[in-house]
Amino acid sequence: MTSKVTYLGGLRTENIHIQSGNTYVTDAPVDNNGKGEAFSPTDTVATGLASCMMTVMGIKASGLDYNMEGTTAAVTKHMSTDPRRISKIEVVFHFPIAAEDKTRKILEHTANTCPVHYSLHPDIEKVITFNWKS
Repeated sequence: MTSKVTYLGGLRTENIHIQSGNTYVTDAPVDNNGKGEAFSPTDTVATGLASCMMTVMGIKASGLDYNMEGTTAAVTKHMSTDPRRISKIEVVFHFPIAAEDKTRKILEHTANTCPVHYSLHPDIEKVITFNWKS
């Protein structure tokens, strides 16, 4: 088992990662009858894309002698209706350490081939921007 999800009432869940015991809560978003006091389930999906991309880049970067520390990603999720679903995820990466062109290309390719990227429905538009320090 990977995780356990418990409904706490009030459109809130508690999510426990079995191996580590780490937890987080989700709330329904304000535009869907919720409080919006925590990540919504769809927020976690959009954020998971950026997290996965950054993780696989970090794995690859270690073999390229590139330091990813301090790299950030800004995530914007767009929803559509009928059916209500994620229609677009924008991820903007900011790299505080300059990299050679070859390293950039390798890391960008690695990011765009992460497991979450491949797992998301093809109808979800993914707009990925890489801002490298010059």
